[in-house]
Amino acid sequence: MTVDFLDAYHLWADAHAFYGSGLIPSPADPVDPLAAQSAAWDQRLAEGTPNGQLLRRNALFDTLSGEGKLHLLHVTHALEEINQEGMLYPSGGCLVGSIYCAPLTPTEQGFRMHNLASYVLTREAPAFLAKLGITDRRPTPLIIEIDTPPESYRGLAGIDYLRLGLIHLQIYSHLEYLLSKNERHQLRETVVARVKNSAAFLATAAAVAYQGTAIAPKAFLQQLDETIPRLPILGYLYFEAVAEYLMLHSTSRHTRRLAELGELNNWLYKELLFASFPALSGKFDLAKFRPRPDELATLLRGVDPAIDTEHAATYLVERISHLVAARLFTPGEIPEAWHHTRWEFDALATQLGPLLGHLIHRELRTFGRYPDFYFYFDQYKALQAWNYWNHMDIVAPFNGTMPKGEIGINPAYPNLAYRIWRAEQDDTGYLHPAEELSLTIAPRLVDIKYTLMRNKQWTAPAPSAA
Repeated sequence: MTVDFLDAYHLWADAHAFYGSGLIPSPADPVDPLAAQSAAWDQRLAEGTPNGQLLRRNALFDTLSGEGKLHLLHVTHALEEINQEGMLYPSGGCLVGSIYCAPLTPTEQGFRMHNLASYVLTREAPAFLAKLGITDRRPTPLIIEIDTPPESYRGLAGIDYLRLGLIHLQIYSHLEYLLSKNERHQLRETVVARVKNSAAFLATAAAVAYQGTAIAPKAFLQQLDETIPRLPILGYLYFEAVAEYLMLHSTSRHTRRLAELGELNNWLYKELLFASFPALSGKFDLAKFRPRPDELATLLRGVDPAIDTEHAATYLVERISHLVAARLFTPGEIPEAWHHTRWEFDALATQLGPLLGHLIHRELRTFGRYPDFYFYFDQYKALQAWNYWNHMDIVAPFNGTMPKGEIGINPAYPNLAYRIWRAEQDDTGYLHPAEELSLTIAPRLVDIKYTLMRNKQWTAPAPSAA
């Protein structure tokens, strides 16, 4: 599959979810046979779930759409190194190449943290450091104040990392000659074999999504569980579907209280992650998110006892099948007659280009000599993202898979005006600026191996906390 470099703009536009905008493809879009189904899902989630109203109106969107200053929390484990270098670097991940943050709300009592921010600061980051045996450091909250430029984009365009498959494939096509002929051949064969040996699950998901085929949840989830090791991207889809279900269907007291503040309850899926990964090795690897089918109901009830686990299982069959078809198949292509499939890389790229891209992106982290170049793969991707965001005048991109509260800072935005403080938390949980820092937000990725949340062997301090 060849895509000219200039066409990357269109790929990046398609990788964003435009909330509350006529820019979303019409249900009648002849190019995408799933467009009508996607629109139906959007309506079902927004209008047919207890917390669905938060998909259209929430504190995150209010923050992004407001005038004046934007206040964000960034958590770091390496403030000393950051101060010494004077730089704050972005990292890769779901927000591609931005400074990972969560919203803060100014009040008379101080800055109130979004529930995602409070979880990361008070529970998640300390747990990672403890599991890694790091006792001489503690997570430090930074308050970042952004002066919103008058020309900044007022719409709601969030980056959806599940839609990056074709971008990953395109970037590899530009950088594949960093590998030898034998390595390129081996990589292609490896990826094709992974897909070929996963055809049974892909066919099942396609049948559910395109034909409405009924399948018992237990059988579907068992097949999914068996396929995740071959197709790691399915772990991410599985996690996002479970997190979505919990946040939209929970009616717990905590969830209702957060809903009154305009926030989805991030603690639900965070607690489920901790329960799913009891022996934390320093990170959550969503590629390995595969709670056993017979444990799923227990995990769901563990974070919210009132969850209807039978309904959840049926929902997950439909939702995961839709996400597989919408995010892993080439738009407009409906893989059929799987037994007639030509199991060759170029042939598969026609119908399953996004899936191949996701697999290659994952495979390259450990493949041959390519890990030495992997940083540049992600830097190349970040450059394209920054270029698109600057074209759109997007100062603060957010995770568009769902408006959870994950928000970033575009480090390449021209004339970005900001101030940064080290913050302290009071006894009531509010944050207060304690010391203004002389730091520059730099448009250069920190190497992924130095980010606390993405590396199980924390070997050296670095100016980043992803």
